[in-house]
Amino acid sequence: MPSLRSCGAAALLAAFAFASLASCSWVPFVGKKSDRGATPALPISVILHPLANTAVFRPGAGPELRPLDVAWYGVYSDIAVSCKITGDTLHATLDNVIVAERGPASAGDGVDFTYFVSLTGSDQTVLGKKSFGVHVPVADRAKRGGVNDHIEVAFSTGGRPISDLNITAGFQQSPQAIEFYKNFRGR
Repeated sequence: MPSLRSCGAAALLAAFAFASLASCSWVPFVGKKSDRGATPALPISVILHPLANTAVFRPGAGPELRPLDVAWYGVYSDIAVSCKITGDTLHATLDNVIVAERGPASAGDGVDFTYFVSLTGSDQTVLGKKSFGVHVPVADRAKRGGVNDHIEVAFSTGGRPISDLNITAGFQQSPQAIEFYKNFRGR
């Protein structure tokens, strides 16, 4: 039979676990929301699947882009979010894992990507969006490199209940990348 001390420790652990759910969610899977019940306490955070990959092309690449024209591929690999609410403002701290992989036309020791973080309502209305630039260094003979880009953002909730909000993120796609991914799938 468990002692009162171990029961108290179990109750304290359960209370801590419950309290930790009162912050923004962390979702390690691209494009999937965590299953936390019908009404989550705070926004769910996701990397939008179609915007989790991007491509940067060699200088002078023509309008008919091919995989051989890719200098760098970008992968928005992971996101960890913590939040606090002050009045009608959501303050979020994000750690974003961004990976760069050399393409057939790569040159240099790194690449710059642009990604965004937005706050959306349950009806997909964008309540706020902010863009961020990140440089991903890649060692001379390495195939890929990555960074953890730590950012802080604040968005107005627009008076919406917290349970109706989502934090979404992804690469800001160039017109070239959009056209390229219409014809070539995958990385």
